[in-house]
Amino acid sequence: MFLQKEVVHTRNDKYLALTDHVIRAKNQISCSAAATFIIHNDTIVNESYFGSYELNSKIQSVMPSTRFNVASVRKSYIGFAISLALYQNKLSSMDDYISDYLEDLNLAAVQGVRIRHLLTHTHGLKNNHEKLFPPGTSWNYNNVGISMVIRLIQKLFETPLSEVMQQYVFKPCNFIETGWCKNRDANSVWLNEEYADDQGGEANLFVSARELAYWGYLHLNRGLVNGRQIVPKEVIEQATSNQSPANLDDTLPRNGFAWWIQDKPRAISEIGNTLPPGSYQILGLTGCACLVIPEHRIVAVRMYNQTGPNPPGYDYLEDIKAFGDKVLSCTLNSASLYV
Repeated sequence: MFLQKEVVHTRNDKYLALTDHVIRAKNQISCSAAATFIIHNDTIVNESYFGSYELNSKIQSVMPSTRFNVASVRKSYIGFAISLALYQNKLSSMDDYISDYLEDLNLAAVQGVRIRHLLTHTHGLKNNHEKLFPPGTSWNYNNVGISMVIRLIQKLFETPLSEVMQQYVFKPCNFIETGWCKNRDANSVWLNEEYADDQGGEANLFVSARELAYWGYLHLNRGLVNGRQIVPKEVIEQATSNQSPANLDDTLPRNGFAWWIQDKPRAISEIGNTLPPGSYQILGLTGCACLVIPEHRIVAVRMYNQTGPNPPGYDYLEDIKAFGDKVLSCTLNSASLYV
C-alpha cells in the first residue's frame, strides 16, 4: 500500500460540503453507487463509500475493494504508455505523423494528423474517413484519435496496452484492484456490458477508488513513491504538461497526454475555476474522475456508475468543476487540522 491512513481521519467532517455535492449529483444522474477518496500531504484525509450494486441477483454494498468502470479515465493510462514510449525512444516524437506508424488508415483523412493531435483531441477527425477541421486548428472530444493511439501502443511495445501497464505500473505498484476485465467478478460494478477481450483496447478498465487515487498519487510524486522511483519522472512530467498545439484558440481546453490541464480557467474546461495552474484531471462517461492539484499536494477521486444520458437540468461541466472547487476549499479549510 502507498499510504497509511490515520484512523481519526476516516470520515472527515470538513468534507461534508463535498460529500453533499457528490451524493446530490449521484441522485441526479441516477447512480446506485459512489465513492470518494482524497489524499493530502501524503495522508488519506477522506474516504467514503455510498450505495450499492447488483451482484448475482443480490444487492452488494460499495466497499473499499469495489471496482468501478472508469470509462475515459482509462485515457490517462493510454497517455502514460505513449509518454513511456517516447522516453524509451520507441517513438521519436509526438509530432510524428500517425500515418508513418499505422497501416490501413485513410490517408486522405489522416493527412497532417500528428500523434500530438490524437492525444489532445485536436486531430479534427469525425471518424476514420471524415474530417471536421484541419488538424491542430480546433478541438473536438471523441474516441477516434484514442483508438489509433491504442493501436500505436500495441505496435511500439509489441504487446497489448494491458500488458504494458501491468509490467511498468500495476505490478511494481502492487495494484490488484486495477485492470481491464472481460468478465464480471465479485467486486466489479458491472454495467451490463459485453467485451471482446481484456487487452486494453476497449472501455473496460475497472479500478477501485483507492487505486485510482494511488494512480493520481503516482503522478503527483512524479513517479516516486515511498522512496522508490517506480517510473522515470520525465514520463509523468511530459504526460501532465500542456501539449496542445500552441496556436489553438484561447477559448478551447488544453490537454496533456489525454489529461485536462489547467493553465487558466476556461469556459468549456472540466477543471474548476478556483484550481491553480498546473492542476490536471481526467473524467469518464460513468462519472468517475481523478484530480491532481500539485500546488497543494492533493489527489481527489470520485466514482459513479452512471449508465444513462445526462438528465434535463444537469450540467456535467458545472458538476465536475464544482467537485474540484469543493475538494480544494474543503481541504484548505481543514489543513490546519493536520499538523
